[in-house]
Amino acid sequence: MDLGIAGKKAIVCASSRGLGRGCALRLAEAGCEVVVNGRNEEVTNETAAQIAAATGARTIAVVADVSTAEGQAKLLEACSDPDILVNNNAGPPFRDFRELSREDMLKGVTNNMVTPIELVQQVIDGMAERGFGRIVNITSSSVYNAIPGLDLSSGARAGLTSFLAGVARTVAGSNVTINNILPGKFDTDRLRANHTFVAERQGIPVEDVRQREANNIPAGRLGTPEEFGALCAFLCSVHAGYITGRNLLLDGGLNQSAF
Repeated sequence: MDLGIAGKKAIVCASSRGLGRGCALRLAEAGCEVVVNGRNEEVTNETAAQIAAATGARTIAVVADVSTAEGQAKLLEACSDPDILVNNNAGPPFRDFRELSREDMLKGVTNNMVTPIELVQQVIDGMAERGFGRIVNITSSSVYNAIPGLDLSSGARAGLTSFLAGVARTVAGSNVTINNILPGKFDTDRLRANHTFVAERQGIPVEDVRQREANNIPAGRLGTPEEFGALCAFLCSVHAGYITGRNLLLDGGLNQSAF
């Protein structure tokens, strides 16, 4: 399917690896010019080069912390008039809520709620004026499913979801959409690191931990960043203009809810 977005400009935050990389790759395959972002210069440059080589798309590597004003300025300097914005940022690590300091909580809310809102503020009016805009926020299945230890991440992302729900309705008439993808268990560096931690703590092979996790998912496997990116690219396409203010759960059937 031709997504109809060849030539569009996309900023994909935290896209040097993992789910963000999957989104950047699929958008580049659709013909978009893509800003690839990360904090590690070597990894970010390598990812941008790999995506460009694989797709022929123009990619721009921006090494920056998206949660800072300086980092956001660097992204918008590289692409001042994006047609597509994919918000993504690492979440706080597992931690009992009793251990969270005020500073921890403010940092978590800044990274996973305030930062994407700040970026939306800076790009949404230009999108509306041009008559096309797609904003996709990568949140988490924990917005729907309570996961003890991820309370700060869940709360910040739920706040982002509710905040932008109203905003989405104000720009829908200008062909600007805002949607959220809620990932479940995906085969990323972060999940592999968690598997290694659990394996070492329990004294069992990493593959056993990985298989046990996969067995708990009705699909029988972990998701891939590429299939996650494919959904993101469709939401950014000309075919998805009637989808806005929605939360799309992508978890292989792990959530048991019918609605």
